[in-house]
Order: sequence, then structure tokens, then C-alpha cells
Amino acid sequence: MKYIFFFISVLFTSVFHPQEKVDVYFDFNELKVNATSQSLLQNWIKNNPTAEICQIYGYCDTVGTNAYNKKLATERIRSIEKFLKSNKIAVKRDVQKVVVGEDFEPSINQSENRRVTFLYSTKEDSKSYASSLNAAEKGQYLELKGLNFFGGKDIVLPKSIPVLEELLEVMKSNENLKIEVHGHICCFTVDTEDLSFKRAQAVYDYLVKNGIAIDRLSFKGFGSTMPIFPLPEKSEEERVANRRVEIFVREK
Repeated sequence: MKYIFFFISVLFTSVFHPQEKVDVYFDFNELKVNATSQSLLQNWIKNNPTAEICQIYGYCDTVGTNAYNKKLATERIRSIEKFLKSNKIAVKRDVQKVVVGEDFEPSINQSENRRVTFLYSTKEDSKSYASSLNAAEKGQYLELKGLNFFGGKDIVLPKSIPVLEELLEVMKSNENLKIEVHGHICCFTVDTEDLSFKRAQAVYDYLVKNGIAIDRLSFKGFGSTMPIFPLPEKSEEERVANRRVEIFVREK
């Protein structure tokens, strides 16, 4: 089977409009979300009345043929879209719908593979990463949310370029700002590919290439030695949280 690795955490489709994600899960061969996800959805709708759905991804377990699973994933996407609309949640007219089926790196726990992930933004999402970094104090850590890489590589996904561009603009407009880029991984106790280091270096190299002085920058890779959630993670949400790049403010 050919696996496509997806790092769907918090993405940026533009510099100033961050997106958050929600995962909902299905029982085997079902089109309606399970009871736990039904409750989660209801609470999310109650707390996010101004949300606008931007992207929807459909996944399946690895039981059955890939063709059947992609059809099932398509129907699950439609089910979630219909449910959200019926509860007065806005869905963009050009919403991106991605049928993944079983073509991804699956969890050992099949129940985690039967899911739909949707990404959304809200009117309250007006505060940009630039604002957060500008307000940060010396010694503070800030996660580069939305900075995602191709699976197993140190190459930034095209959709994550705005995150780097925003960081670059902050560095240009704050000449006294000095930072250290920290890379972290999930899942494995040993970073055999030194991936956390390479990804941190990729951010460093981008900034240097675009004119930021090297005496304002440094980078480190921590592997999985500083997880937010203990290994092994219990869910995809915990893996996403551990798989991150952070900025440490050295001087301002």
C-alpha cells in the first residue's frame, strides 16, 4: 500500500487567518459519527457559532478495498458537511474536500482511522502570530502553529509558507529581536533521522536566506525529549501536539 503522510494540525491559508481543526470519529462502516463525537460536535457548535469551515478530510480504516473505503470517506464528508450546515455553521462555497480513504499512515487502533477532520476559522481569529510574537517577553516560548512538513522530511508544506513569511516580517520589523528555533518530534523515543534538528535548521536557513543576520538566530533539535504529552501518545491529537516547532525569545 502506498501511504501518503498528512500532518494536519493548525494550518494557515493566509498570514492573518489561522485555522483550527476538529476530528470526529465513526463506528465501523457507519456514516453517522459515534456517540462521543456527536457530543463533541454539539459542544463545538455551541462554542463556535461564527466558525467557517474551510477544509474537510475523510479517512477510513484499512478493512475492505481502497475503492470502497474512498467511497465511504466521501459519504462521511457529505454527512458532516450536511450536519454542520443544518446547525447553521457556515461552509465556504469553495470548501476543499479531500477524500483520503485509507491512503495515509494509519494508526494501529483502527477506530482512530475512521474519521473526518475539518478545519475552520472564526471571526475571533483576528490576532495573528505576528501579534503574539511582538507581545512575547524575553524567555518565552511560542509554537509556530501551522508550520508543517512533508512526512519524514525537513521540507515545509506549500500551505505553511505563510507562517515562515509572517515570522520573517516580524524579524525584519523588530531589529532587536533574537530567537532560537526549537524542533520536536512525536511518536519515537529516538530521533534516528535527526529530524527535529533538520526542521529547526530549515526555519533558520529560510530566515538567513531572506536577510536575517545569523547573530540574531540559533536552532536546536530536541527529538522527543520534551513532549507535551508522554510517549507513546494516546491519540492523533497528542501526536500533533508533540510534533512541533517552537520559537524561544532570546532577546527583545
